[in-house]
Amino acid sequence: MTVVDDRIAMADANTQRLDEWFERLEQMPVPEGFRVEIVGGTVHMTPQRDTHWLIIRRIVRTVEDKFGMDVKVFSDVRIDFPGHENGFCPDVALLSASAVKDDEGRWCHDDVEFVAEVISKGTAANDYGPKKTAYAVAEVPVYLVADPYQGKCHLYTQPKDGEYLSELSVVFGTDVDMSATPLGLTLRTDEFPRD
Repeated sequence: MTVVDDRIAMADANTQRLDEWFERLEQMPVPEGFRVEIVGGTVHMTPQRDTHWLIIRRIVRTVEDKFGMDVKVFSDVRIDFPGHENGFCPDVALLSASAVKDDEGRWCHDDVEFVAEVISKGTAANDYGPKKTAYAVAEVPVYLVADPYQGKCHLYTQPKDGEYLSELSVVFGTDVDMSATPLGLTLRTDEFPRD
């Protein structure tokens, strides 16, 4: 076996294990309004709050305003990312126009052009830590963290060798200028609520 064969086998095993986890989770009585994802093999369940949803909605509307209503933008849809058992459900994920589901009916992380995560108290460490690393490893060109507790947005761009080389932080009320990124838009944050 070559190194490539080993990596493919490892990826297949991760995907199979994630499929098993998500099948079990679908059979559990997960309360309405809770979001479930798997980060590094650990299941995380967080409640959706109005603040959380209002920020997600404003980001999605900005993306749709730029690219049209048929753009492939999703919220809370499973996408497997590099690393050990990373079945993420990003708050916002924009896929390339040419993205298609694989034979198993899943979207591929290679097609993700933009991810936004809105911080929840219980899982903030994931968004700033292992998820940020996984997005950088997957070479997601633009990663945005909206933090209603800090009242700030953190923009990460230029992924290389598993980390983002560029970081910009702006307070809510200041536009997040992503016009120089592959996303090519500006996000207004003046109506982002705080927690």
